[in-house]
Amino acid sequence: MADGAVVARDVSTGAWIAVAAVVLALGFGAYRLLTDGRFRGTHQVRDAEPPTVEEGPRAVSTPVAWDAVRTAVPQAQLGERATLLQFSSAFCAPCRATRRTLSEVAELVPGVTHLEVDAEHHLELVRALGVLRTPTTLVLDATGHEVTRAAGAPRKEQVIAALGNA
Repeated sequence: MADGAVVARDVSTGAWIAVAAVVLALGFGAYRLLTDGRFRGTHQVRDAEPPTVEEGPRAVSTPVAWDAVRTAVPQAQLGERATLLQFSSAFCAPCRATRRTLSEVAELVPGVTHLEVDAEHHLELVRALGVLRTPTTLVLDATGHEVTRAAGAPRKEQVIAALGNA
């Protein structure tokens, strides 16, 4: 009888561990569902020579994301109104969907350009702009300043709303 009690206790412990794992997985999935592809905030450009702007009694330094992009990808062109800068990688399935979405938005909205950068071949740019995963989309305004960014695959409505801020 003592062996049966030990087995029952082990099964209940294993069941609790399984339940905890399922709850954690569901919680993480819900978090990703809520945050993936959402545009929020900007990131400080690192290791770029920021231009100095004379403003009042002292000079103010403003880092521009486009300066880092232009250094890494010389043939890149800045959009008249905004630029959708996408970082992707070769084996990234959501990157293909993001490419399609951003291209459609660039065709719909006049003055908007879509630029895709291979993160694996431009590691210095990835580090300078603080890109942590692919796909990551940066919305740059007409002057090349980062307005907002999204990690993950954004929906078309989200991209159009983010362009409204540019």
